Amino acid sequence: MSKNVFVFVEQRDGELQKVGIELLGKANELAKDLGQEVVALLLGENVKDQVEVLFHHGADKVILVDHPMLKEYVTEPYAKAIYEINKKYEPEIILYGASAIGRDLAPRLAARIHTGLTADCTGLEIDEETKNLRMTRPAFGGNLMATIVCADFRPQMATVRPGVMSPMDTDHTRTGELIEEKIEFTDADMNVTIREVAKSESKKKDITEANILVSGGRGIGGPEGFKLLQELADEFEGEVSTSRATVDAGWIEKDRQVGQTGKTVRPELYFAFGISGAIQHLAGMEESDLIIAVNKNEAAPIFDVADLGIVGDLNAIVPKLLEEYRKEKALKEEID
Repeated sequence: MSKNVFVFVEQRDGELQKVGIELLGKANELAKDLGQEVVALLLGENVKDQVEVLFHHGADKVILVDHPMLKEYVTEPYAKAIYEINKKYEPEIILYGASAIGRDLAPRLAARIHTGLTADCTGLEIDEETKNLRMTRPAFGGNLMATIVCADFRPQMATVRPGVMSPMDTDHTRTGELIEEKIEFTDADMNVTIREVAKSESKKKDITEANILVSGGRGIGGPEGFKLLQELADEFEGEVSTSRATVDAGWIEKDRQVGQTGKTVRPELYFAFGISGAIQHLAGMEESDLIIAVNKNEAAPIFDVADLGIVGDLNAIVPKLLEEYRKEKALKEEID
């Protein structure tokens, strides 16, 4: 009989990725509704030191597979390991982050296990009557939300975007059971050769990691409008983000997009300049701690979620905001 909520916790270079910690938080909610436990899956080489972190963030058990072949992510060895674990433990649910790795690994396993997979979920909940997992995701280009169930096959599987779920508060008193599984790998399991791992440093932080976001929409007028927003972002030590309209227009890169078809963010401060506030965009940022919106249209939906709304021309307001902020900053430095 299938039981327990499993979470594949991705690691890179021995460091746990944030989305896995977020999923442990959601897994706790789901497991509570089912009366089951949360099991973290940790694969890699020399990553045992991360097990306690998983307990502190909600795992009741950790299944660790430590092997040199798992040092770098390669589809086949990782898929084999999780497939063998699935056969042995028969989980009710397996959750993956919708990262480059999760989007490669999860569909391979769904096909191998012969079960369903719902990708890029923004909501997960247990149906009170059937106890099936209700998986919600954007459909038809983000114009509506579809709720999907996998009633006939187990495990129920979903990938979830980074930033969508909230992690549990760290509890250093939590502990759990460590299970070390030995998977028999052969040379045939490594079906690719890694010649080199090339890493590049980017000056831009991923917008899902930023504490402050300065976001611009079609109302900024054109790609040149992002120069002013970048100046503000630099001053606040934040990042520039955007709505779908400017990405579709080719004004800025896709990786800066917030919303159902972009990324979900939860910064401490979110500036929305010239963004009308379509439901697709709001779904990606409405959980921000403080939202400040500037728009010429006083009826713009963005004001419905904003903590502070200013009706006006951003080209007049942003320079004034910069001026006042710099004055305050200079005054503080003098006092210090």
